[in-house]
Amino acid sequence: MAAMELQNTVKEALHALYHHPDDVVRMQADRWLQDFQRTLDAWQVADNLLHDPTSNLETLIFCSQTLRSKVQRDFEELPIEAFRPLRDSLNSLLKKFYHGSPKVRTQISLAVAALAVHVSVQDWGDGGVMTWLNNEMNSRPECIPSFLELLKVLPEEVFNYRISARPERRRQFEKELTSAMEVAFNLLTACLNASEFKEQVLEAFASWLRLRQGISPSVLASHPLALTALSSLNSDILSEATVNAVSELIHCSATGSSSDASVQLPLIQVIVPQVMNLRPLLNDRSKDEEDVKAIGRLFADMGDSYVKLIVTGTDEAMMIVNALLEVTAHTEFEIASMTFNFWHNLQIYLIERDLYLSFGSEASIEAERNRRLLIFNSSYETLVSLVSFRVQYPDDYMELSKEDLKDFKQTRYAVADVLVDAALVLGGDKVLKILYMKLAQAMTSCGNDQSSGWRPAEAALYCIRAISECVPSMEVEVMPQVMSMLTKLPHHPQLLNTVCLTIGAYSKWLDASSNGLLILPSLVDILMSGMSTSEDTAAAAALAFRHICNVYAAGGNFRVSPEDSLHLVEALSMVITELPPDHAKKAVEALCLPVVTPLQEMINEGPVILGQKGPRELTVHIDRLAYIFRYVSHPEAVADAIQRLWPIFKTIFDARAWDMRTMESLCKACKYAVRTSGRFMGVTIGAMLEEIQGLYQHHLQPCFLYLSSEVIKIFGSDPSGSEYLKNLVEALFRRTASLLTTIKDFTSRPDIADDCFLLASRCIRYCPQIFIPSMVFPSLVDCAMIGITVQHREASNSILSFLSDVFDLTNSCDGMQCLPIRDSVIIPRGPTLTRILIASLTGALPSSRFETVTYALVALIRTYGVKSLEWANESMSLIPKTAVTEIESSRFLQALSQAASGANINNIMVPIEELSDVCRRNRTVQEIVQDALKPLELNMAQRV
Repeated sequence: MAAMELQNTVKEALHALYHHPDDVVRMQADRWLQDFQRTLDAWQVADNLLHDPTSNLETLIFCSQTLRSKVQRDFEELPIEAFRPLRDSLNSLLKKFYHGSPKVRTQISLAVAALAVHVSVQDWGDGGVMTWLNNEMNSRPECIPSFLELLKVLPEEVFNYRISARPERRRQFEKELTSAMEVAFNLLTACLNASEFKEQVLEAFASWLRLRQGISPSVLASHPLALTALSSLNSDILSEATVNAVSELIHCSATGSSSDASVQLPLIQVIVPQVMNLRPLLNDRSKDEEDVKAIGRLFADMGDSYVKLIVTGTDEAMMIVNALLEVTAHTEFEIASMTFNFWHNLQIYLIERDLYLSFGSEASIEAERNRRLLIFNSSYETLVSLVSFRVQYPDDYMELSKEDLKDFKQTRYAVADVLVDAALVLGGDKVLKILYMKLAQAMTSCGNDQSSGWRPAEAALYCIRAISECVPSMEVEVMPQVMSMLTKLPHHPQLLNTVCLTIGAYSKWLDASSNGLLILPSLVDILMSGMSTSEDTAAAAALAFRHICNVYAAGGNFRVSPEDSLHLVEALSMVITELPPDHAKKAVEALCLPVVTPLQEMINEGPVILGQKGPRELTVHIDRLAYIFRYVSHPEAVADAIQRLWPIFKTIFDARAWDMRTMESLCKACKYAVRTSGRFMGVTIGAMLEEIQGLYQHHLQPCFLYLSSEVIKIFGSDPSGSEYLKNLVEALFRRTASLLTTIKDFTSRPDIADDCFLLASRCIRYCPQIFIPSMVFPSLVDCAMIGITVQHREASNSILSFLSDVFDLTNSCDGMQCLPIRDSVIIPRGPTLTRILIASLTGALPSSRFETVTYALVALIRTYGVKSLEWANESMSLIPKTAVTEIESSRFLQALSQAASGANINNIMVPIEELSDVCRRNRTVQEIVQDALKPLELNMAQRV
């Protein structure tokens, strides 16, 4: 298609995208434009349309975005000689749009900045991008708006990983900008002479400060740019640019350690007075809320950055602390919460003993710690009062939207964290007294009605619950009064919910208190009320019962959901754990009886009716049995129970093997029975294994595999069971390997793949002497090679972990004796395995799998040494040098060589990660690398 014709097509597609009434046409236009942006023609067409004076704003925005994207991601498409024409064209566009659309100007600036990331100072010419920019600004002062935009985005692009630059070049670019910091500041300072550029100058100044290096704090303290930013705080209108610049100055002056405090002090001494002058504005009602938010942000920044100085408790430090308390007191939570991170960090610096080691002796450490805690005591007491009211339900809470309700819950969680911080500084008993006073005050307005009077009491109680872990279990002054008050509160649903949760939270206190048993009956009455009030209160009461563990009441019209009833089962099971063995058996039988009865009744209706039942009708009962088996820590009692129940389980297995939900529930119950009973299971374990082994051949339920994993873990090292475990392993793996023969099979059944290789890893660790010599081991390695590159995260991780375990076989018990067999399987497949792993590292798998893939590759290299390095070298030689340079390849291979010599994996990660980044830097390079390594074609072609 001719260039002019393609330009017209782009214009038509854009018109259709923005103006056509038909959704289908708009979608087609959008798809065509996206495809066009990936073409080589997009460079010239976008450039032409940007220079075309007839192009409308829609076209200009699209083409500027296209050109920016092409420079960022596809710069390597262009021949070397195309750089200068591209740079000159972009420069021309910067000058053209200096008074045009800001959106277009920003995109052009980003394109120039991306070009500077790609191109070194030497290749750029004219002394590099900063010298070039200096010359351009001097020669075309009318275009300064565009050049200031470019000055702002240049340092930002250091951290833009969408630009497909090599890691080494990115590091070099950062060094180039750091060395040019003075040039940039001089350019910006020169622009201050024109007041209309002040905002742009300060934004660019803030951007350069984010590099955090290249200029000393003492120079910044007297620099015109810093002084301009700080003096601008006194303006009637507080601009975003001013706030951003001052915020970055604060971050630049942050004290990383006590030793650098003196270095930062000149800048801190300039900043703090100017920001402190803003303190009266925090409560100035005439001020715009956005201005107050900006001021609050600056105080919060000071708190976070200077916490190591503030913790010393000097008079100057306490002025900042008091200002931060004012920010915390602001009615808008968004403003107040800006300080929460500071209060948390200050708490750490106040109580962590290791941070006092520089004071020498134990006595000096304790004296200094107590001195500081005393100084900040009143601040944290005030903090408790300032935040505790924020958890109170609003009057209109019933009308809150789902999103607003979510925000309110997040507010409560945040306040709870702050209260814990205060309790760690003041002591839980002291914070408890403050909150108790609020609860006592709230009781006067609470009464016995169901009106809004319950809200202050609920808020105070929520806060008391939040600090439960900090209140000493032997506290005797306040907690008895709190518990007494609980019985006098009205049973409003929200209040009752919090009361139940508070009872559960203080279960340890109840257990330790001498009055615990006396108080308990009245608290049980409250929990019983909660069980029948609403589903939420029932869930809270059930959780409280679980925590108390020695209170249980059966019967009644409870509104607890089946899921929350599990807490009750868990509580009873934990009680049974404390019984003597003989009593425990009878108790387990009694606890199982009401659960088993409905299952037996369904079975008695016959296999047809049983097969027609909804899964939940069965699983609600089976899940309760699972909890009993999980939490009753009496192996013989659970073994006796599962032996009696096995006929029921087998009937359900046979009738519902097709039903995934029921099978998962049943296998979970069996898993916990196996885990708890262990080798007390006797003949039941053989019957269970025979059942799942047979069912798996026809009903490929993944849960059969994870149940087998638990069996392997418990019985794998038992010689007496080796024969039936060998049969189990071979049957399950043979069937799975026959199912997963292509990457499509893995993609369609990732659950099977995940559980299969989790089971295989268990076999490696617990019974390699059974698994490695079996006929299925080579087949499963081949199967793993096929599935390594499956995109499903859990399945891929399980396969990679299995291979790592194979390579690390010497870590397994009895693994040494299996090494010759392992090597006879792995070595012939070594070149292919290595190549697939390197392909996975360089783009066949998402970058989020980097660590898992790297570990598997390093494990292979460490196991097979020189031989595996040859395999890696062969794989790397396939990748074209246009994608990976000789130096990058050598660094990677050198890292693998160090791994083979026993180097710590953390010390070799950088060159491996850089190879991964280089090969993923854009789609074209990634496709070149994958086309060279061909991981999807290897696994089947080279199977042994």
